[in-house]
Amino acid sequence: MGLISAAREDLERSTGLALIEQNWRLVLDDLPADGIIRLGRRPVREVTAVTMYDATGEPEALASTRYQLDAYSQPARLLVKDGPQDLRPMNGIEVDFTCGYGEAGPDVPDILRRAIIQLAAHWYEFRSSYGPADQPVSYPAGYERMISSYVERRL
Repeated sequence: MGLISAAREDLERSTGLALIEQNWRLVLDDLPADGIIRLGRRPVREVTAVTMYDATGEPEALASTRYQLDAYSQPARLLVKDGPQDLRPMNGIEVDFTCGYGEAGPDVPDILRRAIIQLAAHWYEFRSSYGPADQPVSYPAGYERMISSYVERRL
């Protein structure tokens, strides 16, 4: 089971995906100038809380009417409409959100499940050729092609 977990973690790390439903917290020092916070994990299912801390450290939970989620963008975006202007200098904003394809393995796209199995099998095949410090040794042929449409590209 360890190789499957490691393969899933590797896939999530390299794609920015959360495969099974997960709760995340994004912490920022300040609100971006355009008021749009980009959420790094995807797919985002919902924003559960937005908390801002004023200069004295007092928390203010924003009502859901004060922000808008665009879960369709890559990465998902959260527009904060009228957040406090004077935030504490560090960790002034916390965004709690849920992401993932669903609650169980069958909710994950088939191609990604197949990629995990292929990667775990490849690592298992080469488990005795290299020591634990040398892992992962390589990726199987076709693995990167399988996940390529899920990898977030940057310019």
